[in-house]
Amino acid sequence: MKSFLNFFGLVFILMMSTYSFSQQGAEEIKTESSTPVEDIFVDDLVRKRIVVENKLMAQQPIREADISWEKRIQRVIDTREKLNLPFRSQELNLFLVMRQMISNGDITAFGDDQFKDALPAADIEKRMVTFDTLTDLDPDTYTEIIKIVKNEIFWEDIYQYRIKEVWYFDKQRSVMDVRILGIAPIYQSPKNRDAGIPAGPLFWIYYPEARMPMSKFRVFNDENDIAPMTWADMFDTRVFTSYIYKRSNVLDYRLKDFFVADPEDTENRAGIDMLLFSDKIKNELLNFEHDLWEY
Repeated sequence: MKSFLNFFGLVFILMMSTYSFSQQGAEEIKTESSTPVEDIFVDDLVRKRIVVENKLMAQQPIREADISWEKRIQRVIDTREKLNLPFRSQELNLFLVMRQMISNGDITAFGDDQFKDALPAADIEKRMVTFDTLTDLDPDTYTEIIKIVKNEIFWEDIYQYRIKEVWYFDKQRSVMDVRILGIAPIYQSPKNRDAGIPAGPLFWIYYPEARMPMSKFRVFNDENDIAPMTWADMFDTRVFTSYIYKRSNVLDYRLKDFFVADPEDTENRAGIDMLLFSDKIKNELLNFEHDLWEY
């Protein structure tokens, strides 16, 4: 009888231990020092939470009455340039950040640069794939078979981003400032490239809405791994290089529309002239504020 009670007690203890372990595993596995396991096996010296918990710096409020001058500019960021390599980071590049923010419902994607055509999630997924038609030969009947191939757009296919911004003079603060309105990934399918169809934006995101969620995503710092930026910091402090694609004008021309390409121009002088014109506009924007003052 005594041995039976001992056996029953041992079984009861094992059952209670199993139940307690399962309850702990369902919630959070901790060590004897009450440290979560996820904070022990860290691929770093410590788990970095500063970027996640950091608050976004508020922008200076603007009144319509304080804006005495403004100019709308569209820029192109080429991710293949050295300063723009963080846009092609394999860990978490801008295209993946955009996809994640859209799928989480943090931001709204638009089909136009005026932010009027809001795109539902189903339309975004359709824009993320392209279809090609291929012909193959049936080995049995020797007839041609038409196959439709589905190609998904990956971040490696995005080489450029378009930025829409507004330069303005704030007479209340007596400063020239700039605010980004929208960002769009630019994509060109191989089929369009072969047909000579230029690349275009997949979608637009409204940057004032995206600033907050973008402040939670780190950007790799090539100089110091412990001092990363966020994507919001990167755009607010303008840590990128770009060229001007378009300036607001009465005919709504792009810069390249002012220069007609000559088929016999083997040195691509039209492209060079366009870049020089882009630099001229940059200098005009930078010198505008200084020209308002007398010394």
